[in-house]
Amino acid sequence: MSFDLVLFGGTGDLAWRKLMPALFQAFRHGTLPRDGRIIGVGRDDLSNAQYQAQICARFDQVELAKRPSEEEFCRFAALLEFVQMDLSHPDDYARLVAKLAERQADVVVMYVATAPSLFTTVCQQLAIAGLNTRQTRVVLEKPLGHDLASNRAINRTVSEVFGEKHIFRIDHYLGKPSVQNLFALRFGNALFEPLWRREHIANIQITIAEELGVEQRGAFYETTGALRDMVQNHALQLLCAIGMEPPINSHADAIRDEKLKVLRSLKPWTAESLTQDVIRGQYAAGSIGGAPVAAYREETGVDPHSHTETFVALRTEISNWRWAGVPFYIRTGKRLASRDARIVVNFQPTPHAIFNSQIGDANRLVINLQPKDGLELHLLAQGQSNRRNSQTLSPVQLDLDFDKRFGSERVGAYERLLLEVIDGRLNLFVRSDEQEEAWRWVEPILEHWKNDTLGPRLYAAGTWGPSASSAMIARDGFCWAEES
Repeated sequence: MSFDLVLFGGTGDLAWRKLMPALFQAFRHGTLPRDGRIIGVGRDDLSNAQYQAQICARFDQVELAKRPSEEEFCRFAALLEFVQMDLSHPDDYARLVAKLAERQADVVVMYVATAPSLFTTVCQQLAIAGLNTRQTRVVLEKPLGHDLASNRAINRTVSEVFGEKHIFRIDHYLGKPSVQNLFALRFGNALFEPLWRREHIANIQITIAEELGVEQRGAFYETTGALRDMVQNHALQLLCAIGMEPPINSHADAIRDEKLKVLRSLKPWTAESLTQDVIRGQYAAGSIGGAPVAAYREETGVDPHSHTETFVALRTEISNWRWAGVPFYIRTGKRLASRDARIVVNFQPTPHAIFNSQIGDANRLVINLQPKDGLELHLLAQGQSNRRNSQTLSPVQLDLDFDKRFGSERVGAYERLLLEVIDGRLNLFVRSDEQEEAWRWVEPILEHWKNDTLGPRLYAAGTWGPSASSAMIARDGFCWAEES
């Protein structure tokens, strides 16, 4: 199969940090279709050779294991071409038309890795240039809008020129191997399904924590914040994967129909719950790994009086028969105590204690997403003891590390997603109604914060966020996993 992958924003940060390394890994693994071209698009005046040299230099900054040898890059570079375009100038699209007309590829992927303000412009101009054909697929990076109204406007414009089956709204968390194994755990094994409900689960915690601050993206983060950047997309997609009903089959719409039901079942916000069950924070000065780090308000591009949140913790419920009454806790933030993304499923305690001691929260399933990737099952067992009739139980765990088990077979998120686009599979991409429902649910939080003059709670960099986050979960008689 022949393909042309057109990368709008071909000289941008996402292109060299994520997309080019992912495409190279697919090339190295032999999974990238052989007859392909990767066409970078940007405003710079670059020849193909200059563009290839620029990408080659950028590979020095990716992980050592993912860097190509000189011989490997020479072969990969043969796929790379460049077209100079100003995306806001309609006349420039003629250059892209001419480039694509050099051959008639079976599949043309338009990857729009630009500022969100250009999404509709690019799609409209592609249609005017006659490039929205049956062979064309368009990939849209997040954030897709900054609220429900802007998201609807983008989706409406894009859908006027591309059919839904040609639109790939990307959320890279859905391509992570650990998230793929979450679906496998739930729908490929019968072991947990009988327990996956309110009668057996006490609470579920979703944590996406980062040690990094906003780095050089302060100006971008000022207009985004943690709720838009992480909760509206990544965290809610994880919640859907945990909470959804088994789909009737593995087809894209069957999966996305069930995720949509979860989003529509999320408990609506009230004035009381917005006050008690949503915590926003912002990192102050502190230390990471023993080194001092600056406060968010001291970062480049950040307003010194900023109210932008770098941390969010919230409590919600899925109002249906399977999950009624089970609290779901979501927590995400920057400059936290460690880089740690995981889902913790805490099971109910035994209904009748026959041992002398019971350890709280001992029965739990931990789904590690990053940096560790795997499953931990925490149980209680009776160990060796000098006491003849000891009834004391000790915590034990079964630990499955997917990286150790599968090793080189593992495929990175962007690598998997790019191959899925070329193959035309929509399973790992977000449908427009899913996205709009997620925005609809978070919008009351955004409105509430607009009228909150107190602003975010400050927390020291290198901690687990504001103490109010722990107080929120403690009201239900629970605690975050690292506090137990």
